[in-house]
Amino acid sequence: MAEQRTILHSDQNCFYASVEMMLDPTLRGKPVVVCGATEERHGIVLAKSEEAKKCGVKTGMVNWEAKQLCPDMVSVLPHYDEYLKYSKLARNIYQRYTDLIEPFGMDECWLDVTHSRWSAGDGMTIAEKIRRSMKEELGLTVSVGVSYNKVFAKLGSDMKKPDAITEITPENYREKVWPLPASDMIYCGRATTAKLAKYGIHTIGDIANTEPEFFQRLMGVNGLALWRYASGTDTSRVMHKDYESPIKSIGHGITCVADLVNREEVWKVILELSQDIGHRLRIHGLTARGVELWVRGNDLMGAQYRGHLPFMTQLPSEIASGAYKLFCERYPWTTKVRAVTVRATNLVPQETPDQLSLFVDTQRMERRERLQDAVEAVRERYGKKALTYATLMGDLKMPCDGRDLVKMPGLMYS
Repeated sequence: MAEQRTILHSDQNCFYASVEMMLDPTLRGKPVVVCGATEERHGIVLAKSEEAKKCGVKTGMVNWEAKQLCPDMVSVLPHYDEYLKYSKLARNIYQRYTDLIEPFGMDECWLDVTHSRWSAGDGMTIAEKIRRSMKEELGLTVSVGVSYNKVFAKLGSDMKKPDAITEITPENYREKVWPLPASDMIYCGRATTAKLAKYGIHTIGDIANTEPEFFQRLMGVNGLALWRYASGTDTSRVMHKDYESPIKSIGHGITCVADLVNREEVWKVILELSQDIGHRLRIHGLTARGVELWVRGNDLMGAQYRGHLPFMTQLPSEIASGAYKLFCERYPWTTKVRAVTVRATNLVPQETPDQLSLFVDTQRMERRERLQDAVEAVRERYGKKALTYATLMGDLKMPCDGRDLVKMPGLMYS
């Protein structure tokens, strides 16, 4: 019989707001709301303190709406470099107990402490040590879920907030987990919840007590995964702290601080985004054969366009040209542009042989690649802004506060 695992899920409470209050103690006890500047088109709530939460303020609200609910709220601008710093410090604490640490965004992590129990104590003991260390060393609080699988550990960290520990075991999960609404479970979003409700499935227990074949017919493999999560039989492993998932595409996107009103402004943003994409392709030893462009207008409607590149490349200029061509050919200009994302796709190792074309000047391409090598060398030594295109020297209508460094929750690895 396999050894029962001990999985923790640590969730830093009101993370952005907590860091701001730690950095400025005069904010403690006040309804703090972290939000972008209204004049820069990011006037939405990114995080809120417990006091603001009690007033009904929710993440994603626009500033004026939050102000109506909480007239005394204190608005502060985000400091992403500080959030990154404290996220790394938190992971240093986790590493005292295990190297199986899987991030789920900046402020959440799963930890597999199964093999730490003999030296550091059981799951509840380790969770308490982490909770206390966070408060004493970083001035931040966490909620920790303790369970035998990742899904229930995450549910546990959501049950009591802030500064709390909840344990879900094979003996008590039916009483603790099954009465919860289906929407509380990971990957059971709004659309899935609505679909399940049509069949009278409203709670996690309803999911677990329905035949798995039903979910397979309804949602395929995702439906079976949902049933496993609810029934407590999920065996997804916690990945090593250095694990990197296979790269299928590399992209960069941004919401602009003002509307882009013509093709020239769009080209500049695409070219700037492509600089980062080309750099990351080089780091990972990959080249792109395709490109994707996602554009959102100021009516908040988005569209995605895909295309092929004439040859595989790492060159930012070629990726940008491919994306810009898609924009010119496909975007209808019914509204001004609010947000742009460029993505290099169909990636292959850079040493992969490529079919030569009569319509491509290969010698010119080789010269451009050597030039890009020199550019990368300069940037590595003096910073990424040390050498750039003249056209990118002006106002690009792009934010520069570091928000692009923040990684939002992605997938739970299995």
